[in-house]
Amino acid sequence: MTDDRGRHDHPHGPPWGGPPWRGGPGWGSGKPPWWPEDEDWPPRGPEAWRGMRRRFRRKLVIGLAILLVAIVGLSWFLGAVVFGGEEHRGPFFFPFGLVVAGVVVFLVVRAGRRFASPVVDVMEAADRVAAGDYDARVPERGPREVRRLGRSFNQMAERLGTDELRRRQLLADVAHELRTPLSVIQANLEALLDGLYPIDETHLRPVLEETRTMSRLLTDLQTLSTAEAGALALHREPTAPRDLVDAAVASFSTQASDASVRLVGRADDDLPELDVDRVRIGEVLANFVANALRHTPAGGEVTAAAGLVDGGIELSVADTGTGIDPERLPNVFDRFSRAPDSPGAGLGLAIARSLVEAHGGTIRADSGPGGTTIAFVLPR
Repeated sequence: MTDDRGRHDHPHGPPWGGPPWRGGPGWGSGKPPWWPEDEDWPPRGPEAWRGMRRRFRRKLVIGLAILLVAIVGLSWFLGAVVFGGEEHRGPFFFPFGLVVAGVVVFLVVRAGRRFASPVVDVMEAADRVAAGDYDARVPERGPREVRRLGRSFNQMAERLGTDELRRRQLLADVAHELRTPLSVIQANLEALLDGLYPIDETHLRPVLEETRTMSRLLTDLQTLSTAEAGALALHREPTAPRDLVDAAVASFSTQASDASVRLVGRADDDLPELDVDRVRIGEVLANFVANALRHTPAGGEVTAAAGLVDGGIELSVADTGTGIDPERLPNVFDRFSRAPDSPGAGLGLAIARSLVEAHGGTIRADSGPGGTTIAFVLPR
């Protein structure tokens, strides 16, 4: 459930998977017992982090002072009573207690700095992240647990920065891709309304085609964003790799014949079945075959294959076409990455990568003068 401030209640414990704070303040909402009752969890904004930092420093100083007093008292007891006795209390306690107190102060201050300084670094960096500075990083120093805190913070900040960059790039790419069909629709409709074109099928069909282009783009973006968020529902079932290859070849046999390209399917015998979403993996293979046919000249060959490799079953599509530009090859699976002569929006391979990774697999692309091979490995 979510309240009016967006905070989630977790009846089985805090959202990070740890044990519930049973009996403590905020139990059921993920709030740890040491957090002030009058403040929201998690803290909101830079001011909340600054307040938490001040409270942390104050409590640390008070704790160290109490520890120092306790140790000095113990040194008095040892020096004046245990070792010196009542008759030696005066001459023995002062030098002994002074030395012990000095050593304790040195060790406590050193330990306090070693522990507190890295934590304060994290708090100050958290202020910067809360203000939108995702380049904030902290040095990984101090005890092992504190180093782990710094490492986790740096990883979090890096991921936030990457996500923000991808979000901005996605918005820019979507705006760019939608601009062309919208311009065509607007120009044609204005011409029809002004009487420049007659309202007939010849002039209405381009408008319809552009709306279909926009619909496909939005559908692809929805599939891609759902898969990347890990929220894509997969309907897994035992599937023979040969069936996947045969289905892809059968779907494009007519198109290959019309293009004078030889389309063949190969699969090793006795391959174990895969537990996959047959429809989604079929879409991946279909995308690979369609791209291969598009870039393979007449007289060439496209081969869809399945075989056993280390770590699982490899499904691949190889062609004898023109290949991929070496400068574009490292980014071939990125959103809106496409060749200049490609008719699509450049989302097909990005969606394929997301679908393969959703199945726990890996994907790669190899290209050279002799053609291109795109393959992915699915775990058995």
